[in-house]
Amino acid sequence: MNFSELPGIDRSVKLSDLGEFSERLSVMTNELRDQILAPRPRKTPPSFTIGELSELCGMDRSKINYLATKEGGELPPGEAHGTGRARIFSLKDVRTWVQQVSDIYQTPLVTGTREHRGRVLITANFKGGSCKTTTTMCIGQGLSLRGRKVLVIDLDPQASLSELCGLYAEKDVSWEDTVLPYIYDPTIEGGLSTKVQSTYWDGLDVIPAHNYLHDAEFHLPTAQKSSPGFEFWSVLRRGIEPLRSQYDYIVLDTAPSLSYMTLNGLMAADSMVMPLVPESLDFISSVSFWSLFAEVANGFVEHEVDKTYDFISVLLSRVDYGTTSSAPVVRSWAQRAYADWLHTTEVPASSVMSNGALAFSTVFDLSRADSVAKTLARVKSPLMEYCKWIDDQYVAQWRAGQ
Repeated sequence: MNFSELPGIDRSVKLSDLGEFSERLSVMTNELRDQILAPRPRKTPPSFTIGELSELCGMDRSKINYLATKEGGELPPGEAHGTGRARIFSLKDVRTWVQQVSDIYQTPLVTGTREHRGRVLITANFKGGSCKTTTTMCIGQGLSLRGRKVLVIDLDPQASLSELCGLYAEKDVSWEDTVLPYIYDPTIEGGLSTKVQSTYWDGLDVIPAHNYLHDAEFHLPTAQKSSPGFEFWSVLRRGIEPLRSQYDYIVLDTAPSLSYMTLNGLMAADSMVMPLVPESLDFISSVSFWSLFAEVANGFVEHEVDKTYDFISVLLSRVDYGTTSSAPVVRSWAQRAYADWLHTTEVPASSVMSNGALAFSTVFDLSRADSVAKTLARVKSPLMEYCKWIDDQYVAQWRAGQ
């Protein structure tokens, strides 16, 4: 057979073909979402053993068991499990225990609002697959397990954080549910507070995203061009300000680009977390982020617009400790480049995280009873340690009346 006579494969693609292709993909992804997230409610919080509650409260298990079963006690008793003294507690139960009996400083409320200003954190990275969105959700969940009330705001049109919160980004969310109406008109009644939704996770609320958030990238520069005094970078900061009295933490998830919305988030934030997978391309991408952000920051400073971050923290994530891993080399680069910004805590790579991501879940969504207790602890423990470190920074400020 003369192979040269066989017809070639036509690989050409017309722009007009992309619409049909996109529709087919949408059908497929909707089917996948239905399989992964069904049945409703699509996400449920984990349950906690008495051992986990003991760790979170820093209290002996026998004392917890006594307080849980004490007649007339005011603490949630949980549910008896099995034939022994084992008890299972809900997420809401656990947060109540932490708030009432742990040594963790709890923020005072005055007429339903916090005495202090809630703090705004942002996770940022240009590289896709950097664990940015998962880290955002884990920070929110971890801080809530310390008794904090947390709001996460999804600023990424891909809306992955919204889906981690249990929402169908395209079915449960419209553009009107996002920050976009406020970006269009900061004078709208109620501001961003009208966009807040509760989630399956007690103590964690969300302002979701939608792919129409891309429109902000056209509106903000147009508004600045038509009105030279318009401060495009401060719109989100002003919108978030009233929410600070309602939450201990507001955590922003951004698109993997230095977009107008990302800049708004960076200028609204009190502190920044950059998850970094210790691989060469990820490291180079992180350097590009700082190079571009520095250029923009210099422009702000020249116009007498400056700010101070409470801290910038680089967190090594999905670290492979195998013998053939590039992590040791890239870690040494990161240590040279970021010095004190590089946190000593590292989040290891794990099949638990990979499987969780497939199910729109995080490591915090899994219960210890899911037969992966040891593997689960390897990932959850450093994340809880990191959340404690973040919380400790701000508890010191709150106690000082700041």
